[in-house]
Amino acid sequence: MAAYVISEVEARDPAAFEAYRALAAKSIAQYGGRYLVRGGEAELLEGGPAPKAIVIVEFPTMARLKEWYASAEYAEALELRASALQRRLLFVEGVLTP
Repeated sequence: MAAYVISEVEARDPAAFEAYRALAAKSIAQYGGRYLVRGGEAELLEGGPAPKAIVIVEFPTMARLKEWYASAEYAEALELRASALQRRLLFVEGVLTP
């Protein structure tokens, strides 16, 4: 069953943010992930506060997603994360469809 990383991000340092994005994208691909949403326009319809940039990445399974997050390949990106961006990060399991 597919699993998803949902991030709400705000860049802190543009240069560090671009370096983080490049490292993260490479590691995501290595673990079978693919971007579904990467910072497109978000429109708030209900609730608050207003959304920041949204990123959604799909992985084949929750196990593979967690393997990616704990990987040596992603560790380099994580070292930049604190200076590059502020974020909320969720792991969500998909649903089986008939």
